[in-house]
Formats: sequence, structure tokens, C-alpha cells
Amino acid sequence: MAKGISRRHMLRLTACGLTAATVGSVTALVGGARARTTGERGPYRPAAGELGKDYTPIITPNGWTLPYKIVDGVKVFHLIAEPVQHEFAPGLVCDCWGYNGTTPGPTIEVVEGDRVRIYVTNRLPEPTSVHWHGILLPNGMDGVAGLTQKPIAPGETFAYEFTLRQHGTHMYHPHFDEMTQMALGMQGLFIIHPRNPQRRPDRDFAILLNEWRIDPGTRRPNPNEMVDFNVFTMNSKAFPGTAPLVARLGDRVKIRLVNLSATDHHPIHLHGHQFSITETDGGQIPASAQQVESTVLVPVGSARAFEFVADAPGDWALHCHMTHHIMNQMGHGLPNMIGIQPGNLDEQVRPLLPAYMTMGHTGMGEMARMSMPVPPNSIPMQGGPGPFGLIDMGGMLTVLKVREHLASYDDPGWYVHPRGTVADVASPEALRRDGIAVSTTAVPAEAQQGNRHQH
Repeated sequence: MAKGISRRHMLRLTACGLTAATVGSVTALVGGARARTTGERGPYRPAAGELGKDYTPIITPNGWTLPYKIVDGVKVFHLIAEPVQHEFAPGLVCDCWGYNGTTPGPTIEVVEGDRVRIYVTNRLPEPTSVHWHGILLPNGMDGVAGLTQKPIAPGETFAYEFTLRQHGTHMYHPHFDEMTQMALGMQGLFIIHPRNPQRRPDRDFAILLNEWRIDPGTRRPNPNEMVDFNVFTMNSKAFPGTAPLVARLGDRVKIRLVNLSATDHHPIHLHGHQFSITETDGGQIPASAQQVESTVLVPVGSARAFEFVADAPGDWALHCHMTHHIMNQMGHGLPNMIGIQPGNLDEQVRPLLPAYMTMGHTGMGEMARMSMPVPPNSIPMQGGPGPFGLIDMGGMLTVLKVREHLASYDDPGWYVHPRGTVADVASPEALRRDGIAVSTTAVPAEAQQGNRHQH
């Protein structure tokens, strides 16, 4: 043995050589070409993560999870980029683009350490690519057309392959003609579960936030819009089309939010609970740095996740707190009618326009209750049926339904409140008891007129 080289040093050199041989460069098929990558394919790769054993399955409300098969230890997926027909809410069906027949595309659900091979077939009329947003991978698998790969031409199938060396809430979308393709619905969720979680949620929901410009009466989102979006969605559904999130009393619930809107951030507010913000698209937040909130801001192009115990039974709203984001197809450029005194204007105009009615001067809330006709393939600005009449919101809204007794996690219907726990008209006796003086001033005539319209 050479002078100065110990047996221990020799063993280290031998181990380094073996590691370089097994972990070094591998090859992946990309569009028919052999591309060199630095993935960690080797004999020490963990076995593919298994549902139930390694993770609680993701629930994508109004969505679905992409199936896979295992080939030589690699999870193999197939995404198909194609035109799709999509219903945003009852009455609004549009021609969009998406993956595997839907927008958003199916959720890809994997486990830290998995090796994945994702085939992408392009059935669009133009080229595309797929960027795996926030995921650590070899540069040639990053999916930026022209920079890290050739575009996927119509009719071609490319293969992406990499090992997942992180966990968290991520997303996928094109990086070719993003303005058009993402505005038409090409995006999806990419969830990576930790290999050995310290704690698993009982219910794990994933929601993709988006915004669209769909003019009333049209059938295709407008990809040229930059500011005035009028349809706001959770998993490409606007209330009342959004599915509820159902949990059993005492369940530990995780809600993952991804924002792929074009320009708007979304402050998402949960009623009835406080939660810890546990995760960003950069990974898990240490427990000592987690904030307790009831609203979480989800910036454009990022992800947030929060966790809580569902300890309050009821039907709890989960919605964006930007007020225009909980309205559907709201018209822009409308005059401000609040406070206008129409007098007998209606009577004077009706001989010329028999159906004329002054609207908006007492507020917008009553308009949804009038059930006025809307243009074909359009939806009212507000409203969906609720247990106490019309729910005066739309757009980026869903409902967390917490129940003490559940036979299944199917929609349990509306919550039945215990007697005496629902706000209602105060009785004269209660007002007198508590010394509350209520003005006897008459209700303005225009407000009375507005109330009559809803019956």
C-alpha cells in the first residue's frame, strides 16, 4: 500500500468511485432524442410510494387524479394536451384547452423519492411544452420551450423523466404561448407527499385558483384579456358549480391552494376556524415559523397550504376576500346607481319599454333574486340555492361542511342547526329587555319596491 494511504482512506475512495458509477448521468427519451440528465436512477432508489401505506390520497374537488403504472420501479403517467369542453357552472359551458379531457388537468400525485416518467402527447393546433412548476429536476426536464427543450409539435409525444427529491404542493402548465394556453385552461396540480410524514391529515384537499374573461353569450375564454377578468374559479368551477369540502368533526384537514391566475392574488378566507399556514411551494414551514390565521394570501404563481382540526360543525364558507372575485360575469363600465331617486321614472318609460325597471339604486343584492333572464350560455352575477334562500355570492366560493356523524364523505346536504342557534328577527320583547331603541322612521319607498321584487 502506498505511503500515507490508510485502509480507511482506500475504502472511502472505493465508495466514492462506486457512487459515481451508480448515481452519475442517466439518459431520458425526450421527443425521440436521447437527453443526458443527472437524475438519481440507481439500486438505492426507494420503492414507489403506495397509496394508504405512504400517504392519504389527495381530494381534488370537481377534479380527479391521473392514474399511473409502474414499469421497472418507475411511475409512468400519460398527459394529453387537447381541446376540451368545460362547464364552469350550470348554464356556462365553454370551449377550452386542457389535459386528458378536463381543465384543470388531472392531479399528479406521487411520493418523495419516486422516479417518474411522464409522457406528454400534443393534440393542440399549435406546439406546447410542460413546465413542472417548483419541482427540483434536471435542467433539460424543466419544460421551457426554446430554452431547455424543443417545443412539442402537434401530434408529437415527448417524455419527461426525473426523480422527486422534495415534497410539497406544486403545479404544471405550458411554457409555450403561456398567455393563450393557460388562459384557455392548461394547468394542473402536482402533489408530492413526504416519504415518512410525521403526521398525516385525515382529509387532504387541493384547489387550483384561476381567473378568466368570458363575455356573456360567448363560448370561449378570451386569452387577450390582461385586467378585466369576470369569472373566478376553484378547480375551474364557479359557485354554485363548486363541490363542497366534507369533513367529519375532529378530522385533521389540510387544504392546498395553488394560484395560476394571470394577474390577481387571492386572499382566501375560511369561516369558523383558525388554521396554521404549514407550507409554501418552497416546502414545509418549520413549526416555530408557522402563522395562525383565518385568511391566507396566495400570490400569482405560488402555493400555500394550511392545516386545522375541523372542530366546529356547520356549513362554513371558503372564499376569496376580493369582493369582485365572488361574483360571476360581472359587467364592467356600469354606471353607479346607488342612491339614485328614480321617482316615477319606471311608469313614464314603460309605455315605450314595457319591461323597463330601474335597478341597482338600492344595491345589487336583490338583483339575483329577481331571476332575470341572462344571455345564452351565461350565468347570473350572484347566487346559488342555500338553506335560507339564495346565497348572495358566486365565483371563487365553496363550502366546508363539517358533521359529527357521517356514514360517508359524500355531500351531506345542508346543515341542520340546533334550535336557537340561528340569527333571526329580534322580537319586540327582546329589544325592550335589552334596552335597544329602534327608529320608527319609515323604510324608503325604493327599498320597499326592491323587497317586493323578490316575491
